Amino acid sequence: MNETIPYLPGLSPVAGKALCARFDGGRLSSDGGVLLLRGIERRLGLADVLASCMIDERAPANTTHTYADMIRARLFAVACGYEDCDDLDVLRFDPAFKLACGRLSESGDDLMSQPTLSRLENAPSWRQLGRMGLKMIGLFCASFTAVPQRIVLDIDDTADAVHGGQQLALFNAHYDTYCFQPIHIFEAATGKPVLSLLRPGKRPSGQEAAAILKHVIDRIRRHWPRVGMTVRGDGHYGTPEVMDLLEDRGCGYIFGLPGNARLSKIGAPWCEDVAVRRALSGKDKLRRFFQIGYQAKSWSRKRKIVARVEATSKGSDIRFIVTNLPGRAKVLYGRVYCARGRMENMIKDHKLYTKSDRTSCHRWEANQFRLFLHTGAYWLLHRLRQAAPRKSLWRTATFETLRRAFLKIAVRIEELKTRIRIALPSACPYRKAMIAMAGHIAAQGP
Repeated sequence: MNETIPYLPGLSPVAGKALCARFDGGRLSSDGGVLLLRGIERRLGLADVLASCMIDERAPANTTHTYADMIRARLFAVACGYEDCDDLDVLRFDPAFKLACGRLSESGDDLMSQPTLSRLENAPSWRQLGRMGLKMIGLFCASFTAVPQRIVLDIDDTADAVHGGQQLALFNAHYDTYCFQPIHIFEAATGKPVLSLLRPGKRPSGQEAAAILKHVIDRIRRHWPRVGMTVRGDGHYGTPEVMDLLEDRGCGYIFGLPGNARLSKIGAPWCEDVAVRRALSGKDKLRRFFQIGYQAKSWSRKRKIVARVEATSKGSDIRFIVTNLPGRAKVLYGRVYCARGRMENMIKDHKLYTKSDRTSCHRWEANQFRLFLHTGAYWLLHRLRQAAPRKSLWRTATFETLRRAFLKIAVRIEELKTRIRIALPSACPYRKAMIAMAGHIAAQGP
């Protein structure tokens, strides 16, 4: 019997000609750009790094998919915008995803299904997750071709709304919802992720933040013993425990400092001075910067405080930061501390474009493993952006823009006897940039 080919009904004629649309295009995929991600993943070794931390206790005779294969498929799916395990029930037959995972498009085995991936997410123990976190820091260090003289680590947390009665979920009055509050650490100059850690939905204590930074700093120093480090953060992290740790480790820091009665009293003459200067000059706004030595009761020593005073027609406003970095107050505040605003874009890339807030499992171990998977997807998209020509607009594009331009591309895949033929659209609008990116990725080697 001849197989009936379904068609798409109800299409209106164009220029007097009928439209006849049939599902007979062959083995097509709408995610042809995933083949670019395959080269990046092979270079980074993301799947193998995460899988190496897990112990596979399954019976070898009954095992079809290795942990590395499952992690690799999940990374590619998240990077292409499929953040749920359910999506693999359909993508497991997709020829482009099969090729990206090292399987032949037609004769190769299909990829794993959602139940298999759900079991994977619940497999790691907390000890294995701890090793994964350290391995991800090692991956960050290995991503540099040369040891940098100094790096700047931006640390911040964000709200991650929960989806039910999940472990570590707490009500946060600031966000007015039940949530997690994961901590993210990025390298400021390159935007590379260092660590993403799931934690309860409350403000981190100084002791907790210091413990996290201690592991990060010590692990980086194992790879780069002489590298200089500076840590930036808002007032959540300007605690005595964190500053003592960084000073003991020989690291620089610059943190926001919440105001108090004593600081308000110290800053009152500055506010009055700037307000008078603004009134005499007739300007709409006037800023000045000051620095003094200051020691709070909970501090072990006196530290440098920088104040930014701004006067407008509505009054004066003062903000404080604490730092051990040398330099003028204006430079430290305006160019060093305020530059941490770029951290918000990194968290946006991680949270919005890789959907890293899809932490809907009950157990925190499974949710932390998901966070590592989404961090891996961030790595893939970040390296794809870095593969773009230096002076092109793609170097500053969001992950969603890169996904729509280079990953969501129709492709026909035909498996022949000696080779696999891949046909991309002739009218691909960004083919020159895509060719350049593929060449850059291939030049880096496996």
